[in-house]
Amino acid sequence: MTRILIILSLVVLCSKARAQSTIENILGDIERNNTTIQALRQSADAEKIANKTGITLSNPEVEFGYFWGKPVEMGNKTTIAVSQSFDFPTAYLRKGQIANSRNNKVEFEYQSKVREIKLRASEICIDLIYLNALQSEYKRRFEHAKGIADSYKRRYDVGDVNILDYNKAQIYLLNATKELESNDVERKSLLTQLASLNGGKAIEFTDTVFANSSINPEFSQWYTQAEQNNPALAALKQEIEATQREVQLSRALSLPKFNAGYMSEKVAGEHFQGITVGLSIPLWENKNTVRYAKSRFAAYQSAEADSKLKYYNHLMMLHQKALGMQSNVDDYRTKLKSFSNTDLLQKALDKGEISLVEYLYELSFYYDSFEKLLEMERDLNRVIVEMNYFQ
Repeated sequence: MTRILIILSLVVLCSKARAQSTIENILGDIERNNTTIQALRQSADAEKIANKTGITLSNPEVEFGYFWGKPVEMGNKTTIAVSQSFDFPTAYLRKGQIANSRNNKVEFEYQSKVREIKLRASEICIDLIYLNALQSEYKRRFEHAKGIADSYKRRYDVGDVNILDYNKAQIYLLNATKELESNDVERKSLLTQLASLNGGKAIEFTDTVFANSSINPEFSQWYTQAEQNNPALAALKQEIEATQREVQLSRALSLPKFNAGYMSEKVAGEHFQGITVGLSIPLWENKNTVRYAKSRFAAYQSAEADSKLKYYNHLMMLHQKALGMQSNVDDYRTKLKSFSNTDLLQKALDKGEISLVEYLYELSFYYDSFEKLLEMERDLNRVIVEMNYFQ
């Protein structure tokens, strides 16, 4: 008996490890094949290019002039001018820093959206494990019900049982059959949803055992790791850095702008050429731009504080919920094994100590309890999957 228990324990552990590996493989396939992720990648790349656009020097200007003199004896005049205007040098440094921060933000936002898709896929996998386990259980119940129905049909044919018991056995088989069929419909529906997330490619998923995921009882340690790995918070942080740089850029743009160039003029055998230098004095154009940039920076700082508070409270709720659910599942599973009467009920039915109605009624308690345990395990793993989404 000890050897059998050890073997069964190893089988369960291997099944849990395989389930975790299978889900990870499926998520890898979805990340490669999902059409939404592909579109998000292209959109993010395009936005990165846009962020790097317009941060360099403005275009140089070239002017050419040809003027006819009057009277004709004066001759004609030709002018050529080439000029380049530019902001105060620190403005270009700030523009580059803002573009880098915005590109980092775009990448973090892309990662956050990918995680949302993978979270949905993980939840479907958890539901599929639940339905696959139910399918296996319903098949066992169907075979059991079929055995009872066949037995009572033979007994009815020889007059050993009455029509009432025969009908009860047939109804029991009918219910078992429809439970099996209905569950299979739901299971195939989820497989279709999973295939849709995988770019239309079908995925075979037959795992029936939930992965064994440990929960760190120390919330502060787990939260610190989760906060560091959250792309949504990282994206907000990059936006704050960008708005801070915009304050500095606004100050740089409020400084004088320069213009330098070359000019040539030819007229009546004379030729003049040289350099030109200009200065733009910012008196009115950039009014209130620094104040506006400071206001945006303060607003994003407030948004970050609000997001972190909501994030902290949500994760604390998830962590506490997961620990409580884990304790309930472990306790329920242990007691269900201890209080199971299925073997005793079968012996009592075979010996005629209880009627078929009593047997089915008592057996339904175990069936309901087994399904309740599966539901609890499914709900626990859905919470764990959501927790992993933040890591």
